[in-house]
Amino acid sequence: MRLFNRLRFRTKINIGLTLIVGFTSLIIALFVIRMASDALIEQSRKRGQVLAGNLALRAEDPLLSVDLLRLESMVNELKKADDEIVYAFIMDDKLRVIANTFGEGFPVNLKYVNSDNGTAINEVTVDTGKERIFDFAAPIFISDKRLGTVRVGLSRVGIQSIVSNLIYAICALTGAVLLLAVVASTHFARSMTIQLGALQKHAEDIVATYLGPGLTKDEKPKSCADRFIGFLRQTKRGDEVQELTETFDAMAMSLECHIEDLQITEMDLTRQKELLKTIINVSPDFVSLLGPQLTYLAVNQPLYNYLGSTEEKIIGKTDKEFFPPEIAKVRMDEARQVLETGRTINKEHRDDYDKDSPARWFHTIRVPVYAESKKIIGVLSTARDITELKSYQAQLIQSQKMESVGKLAGGVAHEINTPLGIILGYAQLLQDDFDADDQVAKDLAIIEKQARVCRKIVADLLGFSRQTESEKMPMCFNNSILEVVQLVSHTLKLEHVDISTELDDRFPIIHGAPEKLKQVWLNLLSNAMEAIEGKGGIHITTKLDTYSMTITAVFADTGHGIEPKNINTIFDPFYSTKPVGKGTGLGLSVSFGIIKDHGGSIEALSPLPKCMLREYGLPENSGPGTMFKVVLPLDEISDEEDSSPYSI
Repeated sequence: MRLFNRLRFRTKINIGLTLIVGFTSLIIALFVIRMASDALIEQSRKRGQVLAGNLALRAEDPLLSVDLLRLESMVNELKKADDEIVYAFIMDDKLRVIANTFGEGFPVNLKYVNSDNGTAINEVTVDTGKERIFDFAAPIFISDKRLGTVRVGLSRVGIQSIVSNLIYAICALTGAVLLLAVVASTHFARSMTIQLGALQKHAEDIVATYLGPGLTKDEKPKSCADRFIGFLRQTKRGDEVQELTETFDAMAMSLECHIEDLQITEMDLTRQKELLKTIINVSPDFVSLLGPQLTYLAVNQPLYNYLGSTEEKIIGKTDKEFFPPEIAKVRMDEARQVLETGRTINKEHRDDYDKDSPARWFHTIRVPVYAESKKIIGVLSTARDITELKSYQAQLIQSQKMESVGKLAGGVAHEINTPLGIILGYAQLLQDDFDADDQVAKDLAIIEKQARVCRKIVADLLGFSRQTESEKMPMCFNNSILEVVQLVSHTLKLEHVDISTELDDRFPIIHGAPEKLKQVWLNLLSNAMEAIEGKGGIHITTKLDTYSMTITAVFADTGHGIEPKNINTIFDPFYSTKPVGKGTGLGLSVSFGIIKDHGGSIEALSPLPKCMLREYGLPENSGPGTMFKVVLPLDEISDEEDSSPYSI
């Protein structure tokens, strides 16, 4: 069996086809020979019966007339007509041979080997020791009287010769067919082995070139690597099919090892991906990765929360799906610029696309992402919310500006305060020298009035520059606001302006100057009333924050608002949007100085987001509105009271 397995595939095919064709031909030859032999024998027996019958019919008349010469002539003619006829003779009813073909003496025993006395032709086989003879006995009847018997002997040698020739012809034909089968199988096996050889070589090249080297690393599973290395070192014994099978087994083993490597690598990549995703998501910055088509490939959790969507809904889409057209165009132009030039974009911008939320400032950096081929394949963007930082910067700039202007205004005010006092005093003294109806007295009254206006301005300038000292004391923050609200409520009612309050009922205590703070509240309410054209509303909210120890007051109105470009200049001295003669532009700057003197902060927001209008109970179809937010530190007494068992 091992010897057969080691044979080449071509040899196996030749042997197999030869055996199949030979065995089939042998079965067919035996079957054909048997059928042909039986048919020839049967045909010879029928021919013998016919010859004996015919001779019996022809011998009736000569036998009846006892014409022996004619009978002798008939049997001799019959023997000469066919070489297979061994003998022929005629016997009378007394078994006397009256004509025969035996020239050297009639064998007497031959008369009795076929002695049937019936009416039919009887047949027996006679074995003479040299050959086998079919002996046919045909009775001669005339009017149911038996006159004699005709005996004819046919030799089987001729029949055997025909059968032998037939066997030789079938064997020759079988040999020819077998030879053709071997030639055809050889050609078929050769074509098959050539293709199998090419396939095996290609499979071995794949294993050796692409799949094999990775298995020699130490970190590979030993069982898999050992099996593969064993295959490489094993001497191949067998035919082409077996070698091809072994090659594919090696390929399967190699693929199994590589699949295990890929599974391990996939686990590592999944773990690294989850780790990277966790790191990106915990970052407060907005991180995103755009592809060459400016579609999102990855976003972190803060960004998709900011966009009000989910990561699955953002991936594969562009900025057009989430931002207004003008903002989306800017963002996509920047990303396209990074993709085309490879230059980094670093900028600060104000984002107010969400009308329901306050505007926010972002510091955005867009950098190109390179592939191993040094080709730019994406844009990585990070955006940090710097709204609070911008607020602090604005406050710092405003403080520095106010400090500089305050010093200048304080110096100027201090210098002109004395001359104004003298002008006012002399104007009052001169009025006593004239009647009230005198034109000079009226002119002096105008001088006195304008001098008082100038003195008020000087006082504001001194207050802004903190040249005047204010007495601070513990005071209730809510009460100071309520007193001002009560003071202006009648005027607001006449102007059809609704005012509402939502004050923290814990009544926080601060350490401040009541009159100065009232001046701040009055300035804010006056500005709000003048900003509201027609019917409108003002909402005041105070809120105590014990965590930061601050109290916050919010003044929101539904007025015409402030232009975004002017929002950072409204606290500048002498800045005013009112007509000439309607304001000095010192109200907000003085308020800024007072709040600064109390260690607090004041900031403005305009326009108001819709959510704030809804939160403060103001009509949403009004506005755009303005909000001033004042934050003051709490007094220590407030802290003590807040921690008391009666505090909320």
